[in-house]
Amino acid sequence: MTIIHGEVAPGFENIREVFEQSFEEGGEIGASFSVARDGEFLVDLWGGYADRARTKPWERDTLPNVWSTTKGMASLCCALLVDRGLMSYTDKITKIWPEFGVHGKDQLTIGQVLSHQAGLCGFVEETPVNDLYDQNLVADRLANQKPIWEPGSRSGYHAITHGFLAAEIAKRVTEKTIGAFFQDEIGDPWEIDFYIGLPEEEEHRIAEMIEAPNAEALAGEDQNSSQKLAFGNPAPSPLLPNERAWRAAEIPAAGGRGSACALAKIYDVLANGGAQNNRRLISEDAIAKMTATQIQNEDAVLGFEMRWGAGFMGNPQGLLYGPNEESYGHAGWGGSYGMADPKTGIGVGYTMNQMAAEIAGSSRGMALHGATYAALS
Repeated sequence: MTIIHGEVAPGFENIREVFEQSFEEGGEIGASFSVARDGEFLVDLWGGYADRARTKPWERDTLPNVWSTTKGMASLCCALLVDRGLMSYTDKITKIWPEFGVHGKDQLTIGQVLSHQAGLCGFVEETPVNDLYDQNLVADRLANQKPIWEPGSRSGYHAITHGFLAAEIAKRVTEKTIGAFFQDEIGDPWEIDFYIGLPEEEEHRIAEMIEAPNAEALAGEDQNSSQKLAFGNPAPSPLLPNERAWRAAEIPAAGGRGSACALAKIYDVLANGGAQNNRRLISEDAIAKMTATQIQNEDAVLGFEMRWGAGFMGNPQGLLYGPNEESYGHAGWGGSYGMADPKTGIGVGYTMNQMAAEIAGSSRGMALHGATYAALS
């Protein structure tokens, strides 16, 4: 039996049981799950192992790769720039990135680019994984690329490219890499244990990522052209995060590393208006702008209805992040996620190393999510 560490508040005891079941019956190897409200943890649990061989115990501060859950943190960086008046979501992206405005992309706004409307869901030019370690290279490639669909006419999930677009926006405004900006403005001052580009001195805390049993390839022959580009060029291996080169690089759509308690902590601040303990991270107005619907449609890559804010997944019909439509966040390949629910005032984080077969979401994470809302009701 897996030993579960951590605490739950009175009334949330069932979540510990569900978490334990995810190891005993759901195939979990190492994981953590946290729920925070008003700066206090209602749930803060962890257990299992950080490696495939089950020799390294999972700690509260273990750092797994969270794949696309990283997009929420990258998008928050852009939201801070809007809040500080350094740019607007309604600005044409060419205002800060003139080279981007070719092949009909000149009318795109920053908000449209961050909400997967640019038509750059993948690289047309052959792109090996090593190219992803060079922000300048991939930004130039995307700026010069012809869009797959008419820019601004629909969304199509930019699985890898979204992060490089967000990073280039941040770099052109701040002259900092997005990883450095996150650390300077969010990570260090707010003690958020999350990294976009992992420093070598934090290597001892990593979790080895483990591929899903019998998982289908991300890119298949039955997919449409947008899906093939988004997931197939390059087609990332679930084991890539086990290489130091991936961990060291700033890959803001898929390479972040953080703990569940870090995700819950930052989304708790966002769920409660952007301030906590007489400190303010971001204004309520900026939160409203970053979560406002940029587009809602059947996503050309995901294949189902999505409501996109400026980089954040909305919660149409309460299908992704609990029953409240106001909730928002981002999930990652294999199951991790972070989310904020302004109605209940909670921030939630779930991280793990045993990936599920789904691109985003997992039965284990959803069971914990369901138990959380059962306890809140």
